[in-house]
Amino acid sequence: MSKNKSTVIAVVGMAGAGKTISCQHFAKQRLPVLRFGDQTDIGLKELGLPLTQKHEKKYREELRQKLGMSAYAIKIKPRIKQALKDSSVVILDGLYSWEEYVYLKKQFNNFFLLCIYTRPNIRYQRLTKRKIRPLTQKESFKRDMAELENLNKGGPIAMADYLIKNNKQSAKLFKKLDHTLKLITSGKTQER
Repeated sequence: MSKNKSTVIAVVGMAGAGKTISCQHFAKQRLPVLRFGDQTDIGLKELGLPLTQKHEKKYREELRQKLGMSAYAIKIKPRIKQALKDSSVVILDGLYSWEEYVYLKKQFNNFFLLCIYTRPNIRYQRLTKRKIRPLTQKESFKRDMAELENLNKGGPIAMADYLIKNNKQSAKLFKKLDHTLKLITSGKTQER
C-alpha cells in the first residue's frame, strides 16, 4: 500500500451485520480503526459529564442540532487526517447517515464504503445473543426502522462501493475482508 495514496474505508451495515467484528479484524492487521461513537465519549469528557445513556443521547442530539446530520463526520475528520499521517489506510466504524457520507466523500479523494450485509433474520438472532445491549427480535426490527427513517442510514448502504455477505461463519467473513481490502487498495472493483 503506497503512502501517497491515502484510502479511507467506512464500514457500513445494519445492526448485527458484523461491522464491529470486521473492524476488529482490520485492527488486528494494525490498520487504524476510528469509531464515530468515540466522539460522544470525547465530547462528554470535555464537558465533564459521566458516560450515561441520558448524557450520551443528549450530547448526540445537541451535536446534530448544532452541526446537522453530518456532525459526526465533521468531528471525526481531524482524527482521520491525523491517522493518515502514519497509515495509508484508515478504517471508519459507525458512519450512519447520508449526510456523513456526502461530507466525507467530498473531503477525501479515495473514500470508499464497504457494506457488510446480513439477512435480517440472522442479524436479529445475533442481536438477541449479544452480550452488550442485547435486543429482542421485535426491538431489532424497531431499531432498523428508526435508523433508516431518522438517521438516513439507508443511503450509505445503498451506495456501497463494495459488499460482503456475512450470513455464515466468521472465518469466511475474514477471508472476504482480506480479499476486499486488497481490491480497494489496488484500485480494482469488486467482482459481481
